Amino acid sequence: MKHFIKKNDLYRTMQKLSVSVLFLICSFFSLAQNVKSNQDIKVGVVLSGGGAKGLAHIGALKVIEEAGIQIDYIGGTSMGAIIGGLYASGYSATQLDSIFRSIDFTNLIQDNLPRSAKSFYEKEAAEKYALTLPFDNLKVSFPQAYSGGQNVYNELVRILYHVKDVSDFSKLPIPFLCIATDVETGEEVLLDKGYLPEAIMASGTLPSLFEPASMGEKVLIDGGVVNNYPIQEVRNMGADIIIGVDVQHGLRDREALLSATEILLQINNYRTALDMVEKSAMTDIYIKPDIGDFSVVDFNSGQKIIDSGTSAAMEKMEALKKLSKQKASPGDKIKPVKMRDSIKIDRLVLTGNENYTRGYVKGKLRFDLVDKITFEKLQQGLNNLSATGNFKTIRYELLSSSDEVHLVLDLKENPIKTYIRLGAHYDDLYKTAALINITHKNLLMKDDVSSLDFIFGDNVRYDLKYFVDKGAYWSFGLNSRFNAFEKEVDYGLVAGNFDITNTSNINTINFDVTDFSNQFYIQTVLKEEFAFSLGVEHKFLKYSTRTLGNFFNEEDEGVAGVTAGSKGRVLFEKSNYYSAFGKLVLDTYDDKYFPTRGLFFDGDFHFYILSSDFNNDFKEFSIAKAKIGGAFSVSKNVSLNFETLGGFKLGTSGIATYDFVLGGYGTNLINNFVPFLGYDFLSLPGNSFVKAYSRVDWEFTPKNHFTLSANYANVDDDLFRTGEWFTEPDFSGYGIGYGWESFLGPVQVLYSWSPEGNFSNFFFSIGYWF
Repeated sequence: MKHFIKKNDLYRTMQKLSVSVLFLICSFFSLAQNVKSNQDIKVGVVLSGGGAKGLAHIGALKVIEEAGIQIDYIGGTSMGAIIGGLYASGYSATQLDSIFRSIDFTNLIQDNLPRSAKSFYEKEAAEKYALTLPFDNLKVSFPQAYSGGQNVYNELVRILYHVKDVSDFSKLPIPFLCIATDVETGEEVLLDKGYLPEAIMASGTLPSLFEPASMGEKVLIDGGVVNNYPIQEVRNMGADIIIGVDVQHGLRDREALLSATEILLQINNYRTALDMVEKSAMTDIYIKPDIGDFSVVDFNSGQKIIDSGTSAAMEKMEALKKLSKQKASPGDKIKPVKMRDSIKIDRLVLTGNENYTRGYVKGKLRFDLVDKITFEKLQQGLNNLSATGNFKTIRYELLSSSDEVHLVLDLKENPIKTYIRLGAHYDDLYKTAALINITHKNLLMKDDVSSLDFIFGDNVRYDLKYFVDKGAYWSFGLNSRFNAFEKEVDYGLVAGNFDITNTSNINTINFDVTDFSNQFYIQTVLKEEFAFSLGVEHKFLKYSTRTLGNFFNEEDEGVAGVTAGSKGRVLFEKSNYYSAFGKLVLDTYDDKYFPTRGLFFDGDFHFYILSSDFNNDFKEFSIAKAKIGGAFSVSKNVSLNFETLGGFKLGTSGIATYDFVLGGYGTNLINNFVPFLGYDFLSLPGNSFVKAYSRVDWEFTPKNHFTLSANYANVDDDLFRTGEWFTEPDFSGYGIGYGWESFLGPVQVLYSWSPEGNFSNFFFSIGYWF
């Protein structure tokens, strides 16, 4: 019995020991399983939209990196998609900080194009009209958005070139997705495949700020409209732990709603503010930067916004470090991205160019295939295309095929072919003027543009242009212009040039100029900055006065170089002239009115072959003239501009109509009338002249200029034959002025004086010259 009891106790003891061992084994495997689970934790990051406030994501990512966390998945919307997409491609937070510090957001968002991107025709249009409105089906319309987003897209293509061939975003260094909205259905569109720059651009197309983006058959806008914080989508990628950075703001009061953009965001926030109550609770580590004092367009406060993201993330450092320890295996370290500065494009693939030829597009791109080019040169070519206004959007992909890089250019032509343009101007010569322009593209053939200016006011004028732009090939055009003005000038100027003998005591005389010109020309252009033209011209000139109407009548016709006209006018000139001409222009100035850098050259040669010879004194003659200048900055806000001009007549013709006459102020004086400070308009005549001009420009506040100017000249008959062009100048003038870059164009006030005769003048100009 005792033996049985002892045996039974031993059995029970062994049973207890077996249970204990089994428990230990289970505990061991459970612990092992937990350790494995910790090692397999997948961390996802969600970045919300918020415009400029999204720069806080960079600061938050810096802290996440500092905590030692390897991110496994990342998703974002709008600005969160841009920051997230760049980070997923391999950029570190420090690199992103450097990239965004170097960006001029004003030029980027406004789609500001450098003047060098515009053809000579486009430069003239940009510096003449204050307002351009699309005109379709006999209705004036307005643009869909403030910007087409072309500059933003160009920059994204450049900095994402290293992942150009990754079409599945799960194959990026960090798997990535972003959200857009179908503008037609209002449905959410998840973007995790395609061309990365195009996808994140679509996610960030904020309505009213950017044009909607076309991707395949869909037209997309900002994903923040439907899902500004894609937490569930990142969880679906496989994330166990979510770190979220939320730069959205709640609903704002009326005092904060100061712009259309803010109002649109407020409308959108009705939904997202409610969504974030649930989504923030679903976020394991929720980072909420204090960005209440910033708006969605406060890119100038970028550093402060980034710092706010850093501060908010530092408050979560303990939780981030704990997560870092749980995630025992950091995974493969992502190699730093080294941006490419040059590429070689082997093939150009074009789609969408129905009304513009391949030659036109290639001519605007201005680079040869197979040659190695910089990204800057590629963007310059795309800017050239964009500056034409012929394309609503220009989207492109750089893709690899075997050992080649293809530029796949998808052009969405602008459906608007007709525009109404408006302008207004005042100056001391033409007086008040209002301009209405009608521009139409593809009127007669592909690649063409026609434009008609009608100018009414104190002096009615018109300017008609038709131009067929063939890019790098020979282009051709037609111009027709009517120009007229009246000016009180010194009597001696007219009497000397037209051999008038009159004993009356007259000091000044009304001088009426009428110019009707027609040209046909061919032109070739290099880099949008250098143009060579050849053409033929017909010009009708009439010079008259009503001042002498009481001293001459029809009986005096043909006497003293004048002819009595109708309505009490005396005619000095009323001839048709026919000429051939050549023109060479180089223009790299960054601004027509206030240049701070660049070079300028304008050389013109006219050979006058025939004339209706109103004054019976025509012989073949030529006029040559040239202007060369340069501008450069001496400090951030101070620039210098130097120019030298000269001209002369070749031949023995007694025609005085084409003599040079100096005086006055302006940029668009016709024929051989040349501005000269210190003297009134049409003061210093001669068939040849040389002039030097210099100006110091201090931009003391943005778009406000204080200027100091000086010019010197010799002007007389046959200066170059006698050698007097290289002597001490006979005439000088100085000016002090103020200029403001207004929406109408430059507003300028200039006081000028000359020491030779104690002359002084005030010159006023408002708006673009035309």
